Amino acid sequence: MQFDDVILGRRSIRGFTPEPVPRELIEEILALAMRAPSSMNTQPWNFFVITGEPLDRIRAGNTERNLAGVPHSREFRTGAEKFTGVHRDRQVGVAKQLFTAMGIAREDMEMRQDWVLRGFRQFDAPVCVIVTYDRILDGSDDTPFDCGAVSTALVNAAWSRGLGAVINSQGIMQSPVVREHAGIPDDQVIMKSIALGWPDETFPANSVVSERKTVEEAATFVGFGD
Repeated sequence: MQFDDVILGRRSIRGFTPEPVPRELIEEILALAMRAPSSMNTQPWNFFVITGEPLDRIRAGNTERNLAGVPHSREFRTGAEKFTGVHRDRQVGVAKQLFTAMGIAREDMEMRQDWVLRGFRQFDAPVCVIVTYDRILDGSDDTPFDCGAVSTALVNAAWSRGLGAVINSQGIMQSPVVREHAGIPDDQVIMKSIALGWPDETFPANSVVSERKTVEEAATFVGFGD
């Protein structure tokens, strides 16, 4: 694909086929992703790539603990717990797009709960990539920037190879479960999870393209003489 085709065509994929993803292809995607910008070349990121039975155990533990009311234990989380204002409006906006595509009515609490559970199961993707960073860098403002850059590069590289992905936090709500079954050592901080696999073209939510701010709304130009 051309660069513009990847950037403009990529969507968050939340429905996957059960077809496995070859390890060699994932390694190729990671190699591309790790060319992302890194502050002072620190490259704080690491990846735990999980499939098969270990991933099934993470899904089960994550879902069971959340349904049992076990408090969330995400390891990287700063700032406000809830969005407000225009940021909340955008969050609600994409949720409405997804629920409309899936035929989930506002009052249908059973279907809404099922949607939440899909997130806890990392959308039943055949592969989950857990993004971590070296704990020695905890508190650095550059570290989350770098991990965000590499995650963006990863989902774009995956799209260029025909794979779909969605960056999410629901799949790591119960970090002890993730640590246990992914074998993540204590010197790593769990930051995000990325569901990865072949898109299911029949899954309605996969057609959703989120609305974005315009350049006019987002950019301020200074010194251009106009």
